[in-house]
Amino acid sequence: MIYFDNSATTKPLNACVETYAKVATNYFANPSSLHGYGSKVSELHEQARILVAGMLGTLPEEIIFTSGGTESNNMAIKGVTGFYRNRGKHVITTAIEHPSVQNTMHSLEAQGFEVTRLPVDASGVVSVEDLKSALREDTILVSVMHVNNEVGSVQPIGAIAEVLKTRPQTFFHVDHVQGLTKVALDVADVDLVSISGHKIHGLNGTGVLIKKKHVSVMPLLDGGGQEFGLRNGTENTAGVVAFAKALRIGLEEQKAHVADLEAIRDYLLDALAGIPEVSIHTDKNQAAPHICCFSVVGHRGEILVHALEKYEIYVSTTSACSSRAKLASSTLKAMRVTDEEAVGAVRVSLSYQNAMAEAERFMEAIQEIIKNLNEVVK
Repeated sequence: MIYFDNSATTKPLNACVETYAKVATNYFANPSSLHGYGSKVSELHEQARILVAGMLGTLPEEIIFTSGGTESNNMAIKGVTGFYRNRGKHVITTAIEHPSVQNTMHSLEAQGFEVTRLPVDASGVVSVEDLKSALREDTILVSVMHVNNEVGSVQPIGAIAEVLKTRPQTFFHVDHVQGLTKVALDVADVDLVSISGHKIHGLNGTGVLIKKKHVSVMPLLDGGGQEFGLRNGTENTAGVVAFAKALRIGLEEQKAHVADLEAIRDYLLDALAGIPEVSIHTDKNQAAPHICCFSVVGHRGEILVHALEKYEIYVSTTSACSSRAKLASSTLKAMRVTDEEAVGAVRVSLSYQNAMAEAERFMEAIQEIIKNLNEVVK
């Protein structure tokens, strides 16, 4: 099997599964319990928080453990706009955000907020000048993803943070789910950062929201006051410890092997560009090292996905959260890709576990598939 759908989810590392099982078996008490056993679990939970904070370059009290990227995005956006709505009701985002951000913005609009969606260029990158022009006195939040989950475009987070430094009334949220362990992010000048465990070979149901100390948010749920009263509900200590291990290993892999990952992606993009029927949507000069998006003109993306599946090669169409809808990618449409090409889009997403030999086998398979599909059409 060749698994090239790592932007949807990754295979959990054996070390993470073993860690989860060990903690869940031996430290299963409720961390909020008063007895000594509960205190031991609480200590383990807080040790994981300290480790994660150190690896992410922030403070332990700024780490809120969540169930993943969707919850972190909702907590950041709804939490800030709910707490600061008296300051203003204008929010800025982009036209290419993940559905967990896009649909949250729709929810805000239904509550009377005004949302400005920044356009992107043909490479899927927003303009800092467009952001400057969109800012208003009543802008309370800017939410921009770091790495796009469909085409891999990397947004100018540092430049945007620099613009917002002079605007203390406007908070900056970054969805870092696809960038973590692939593209470095300096969180120093970002107010809120969303990350997910199952994108870095951790377990489903784990994630983090970095919320800087100077930012207040309204909690999504009321409860027993866990996670500083901001993420109420019994803590998933086993998942948290497993997440810390996945993060440590992922960051080590980034240091050692990110060039190898980029080489595989570049091989795929170059080889695909040599096929006349293929249209490339990932600009490798503007993209993360692990995502490659393309279309085979005249053929729908799901046809290619299922055809590759027969070779035991697994890829995706667009975002796993919206691919079953079989609609043209909103990201590609924002990049002014035609509907015909957008509905045919396929995403190959890599991890540090993939090898060049797998990419070569993929190219053999896709060429055979295109040849067969063309013969059927004729």
